[in-house]
Amino acid sequence: MRSGNPALNKKTFEDLAPAGARMTLSGTVNKTAMLLALMLITAGWTWGRFLETQDASAITPLIAIGGIGGFIVGLFTAFVKKAAPYTAPIYALLEGLFVGGVSAFFEVKFPGIVIQAVSLTFGTLFCLLLAYKSGLIKVTENFKLGVTAATGAIAVLYLVNFVMSFFDMSIGFIHESGWFGILFSAFVVVIAALNLVMDFDFIESGVEYGCPKYMEWYGAFGLLVTLIWLYLEILRLLAKLREE
Repeated sequence: MRSGNPALNKKTFEDLAPAGARMTLSGTVNKTAMLLALMLITAGWTWGRFLETQDASAITPLIAIGGIGGFIVGLFTAFVKKAAPYTAPIYALLEGLFVGGVSAFFEVKFPGIVIQAVSLTFGTLFCLLLAYKSGLIKVTENFKLGVTAATGAIAVLYLVNFVMSFFDMSIGFIHESGWFGILFSAFVVVIAALNLVMDFDFIESGVEYGCPKYMEWYGAFGLLVTLIWLYLEILRLLAKLREE
């Protein structure tokens, strides 16, 4: 089992002795819904605060806390799986601050863009889930290797761009609204979407393996990581299309 999502990969199941209560598909779905609800609470609060004040400085610290805090908690969760029942909700709340703030900025600049991005994100989720369950998309080893390699390449590219930003430089096509930039964003959206399929397969395999109950939280956490990535990339793509 391999997932392009760093939180969900084959090593996750190592040393997990199936004892006591087992991981179930319905339990994972319920916990995913709970994490989404928690994220929406803080996202809505940050969104509302910005729209009321129209002052970016009012939510910039919240975005920073959510982004940095979410990254740290997410990294800890990825390495300490047993902590997921406690850290996954914290991650969802922190990411809500980040996602809500970023969404508000985009909405002010491009009215209506957020509802479009949300609709496309969940539409993609349900369509891919249907395709996966129907067997239309099969998660073969070659599929896993391809998606994992592409995800890793994108991560390296973003990391290089982040480092370059400290020297007032950037990789142009990541941010530009030209056709090359649009094609790049479209490619990233496709890879993020395919990671959802990998996550479905990972969760299903965990249920079949009979993993401990806390892995429901871990599976839900990993799925949320991918959903947030997909949403932000769709938001970026829609913004580029409007600027073109």
